[in-house]
Amino acid sequence: MEPLSARTLPDLVRSGAEHHRDREAIVDGSVRLTYAGLAEEVARFAGALAARGVGKGDRVALWAPNSWRWVVAALGVVTAGGVLVPLNTRFKGPEAGYILARSGARLLLVDDGFLGNRYVDSLAAENLPDLSDIVTLAEWDTFVSRTAAVTAEVGPDDLSDLFFTSGTTGRPKGAMLTHRQSTQVYVAWSELADLRAGDRYLLVNPCFNTFGYKAGVIACLLRGATIVPQPVFDVAASLRLIEQERITVLPGPPTLYTTLLDHPDRLSHDLSSLRVAVTGATTVPVVMIERLREELKLARVLTAYGLTESCGTATMCRPDDDPTTVSTTCGAAIDGVEVAVDPVTSEVLIRGYNVMRGYWQDPAATADALDAAGWLHTGDIGVLDERGYLRITDRLKDMFIVGGFNAYPAEIEQVLARHEGVAEVAVIGVPDERLGEVARAYIVPRTDHTVTQEELAVYCKGRLANYKLPRSYVFLDALPRNASGKVLKTTLRAAA
Repeated sequence: MEPLSARTLPDLVRSGAEHHRDREAIVDGSVRLTYAGLAEEVARFAGALAARGVGKGDRVALWAPNSWRWVVAALGVVTAGGVLVPLNTRFKGPEAGYILARSGARLLLVDDGFLGNRYVDSLAAENLPDLSDIVTLAEWDTFVSRTAAVTAEVGPDDLSDLFFTSGTTGRPKGAMLTHRQSTQVYVAWSELADLRAGDRYLLVNPCFNTFGYKAGVIACLLRGATIVPQPVFDVAASLRLIEQERITVLPGPPTLYTTLLDHPDRLSHDLSSLRVAVTGATTVPVVMIERLREELKLARVLTAYGLTESCGTATMCRPDDDPTTVSTTCGAAIDGVEVAVDPVTSEVLIRGYNVMRGYWQDPAATADALDAAGWLHTGDIGVLDERGYLRITDRLKDMFIVGGFNAYPAEIEQVLARHEGVAEVAVIGVPDERLGEVARAYIVPRTDHTVTQEELAVYCKGRLANYKLPRSYVFLDALPRNASGKVLKTTLRAAA
């Protein structure tokens, strides 16, 4: 089987070993795994999971940064027949605990101590009745030793992963995605991105989101490219890796490129190997696209659009699009996918093979997101031009994007509302030169308490991932409301 024809992830790993046997699959520091070596490691890890009781359909959570071990563990989970549940490395205990409990994860794989985070200790107060096993990545060698290789029987339409995404309720929901979706979407993505066998892909986007895992790991395996994972984005380290590993493909949010372009040491590094950039997630300046093409001589710079619920991708620019088109639109629908705009609300709708099966054990939320005709309601407002190219103009939902990460006001508001000094709170995204947008919290204090910005900052720091933290607080006597009592966030945004 050709890798591009594989419709399950275990088949993809096996076919990669057959067709790209001695080609490097992953380069992570001193670890260099060929495609054949990757398949062996994945089968061993799947066997270790099976020995711990993981079987078909069992949810296994992975709480770790980008690394060769993340890739092997994730592929090992699905090869054992399990369903992968990635966790954001920035999560605090209650955030991770909610997803672990909601997914019913029976085993947690965790890089405990990453960047000083004691992930296991942070879960001590969480009620996790289904979580029967925790394996730290420090135990890797012991975990995989003396176990037989295993490959479970999985089909294209079996679940491959649950990516949890928040909504206007502030509670994350698990988007159910299948093996077929995870492979087929990224055949189209990798073709438009001109990803080739032998390409070297700097994996900066976190694997705990679909941009990193599906447009990164899976896309590379489909095309026979080499994955070079970077655990935390550090522009100096990225510049060194691009030069040392002759990186050709560098996807990421706009902040990645602007930081790289403006770094004082950029000209001292040989970046001539770079050929492809793919971005999206937020406003993309035309000048940035022009600079990538002119200063870095990139042959292909594309933007794309999608949601977790659409397996990460729905639209994408084409190779011959001009900088203005790339900057001001998200491209047209990929093959086999329909994109429409509701004539009344202007909400962007998506329909096709890439749309999730629904939210895990949440029929009400599923019914809100997917209508009877199969359209996914994105919550984004947009327009389609005469070519079918999509431009996002606003959001029906309040979500904003911090350096490529989705932040949901309702989730931040729930945390702040529990503070004893807060009577009311409203959170919006405000412009930020480096991150695109950051959170600003409008607080109505309780009359019987005195509360300060510093106090709230400390309170939130222990309860929210850092990208969700409000960067500023505004204290008000009352929040602006309409006649029905709804908070007028449009008024707050206008004031901001």
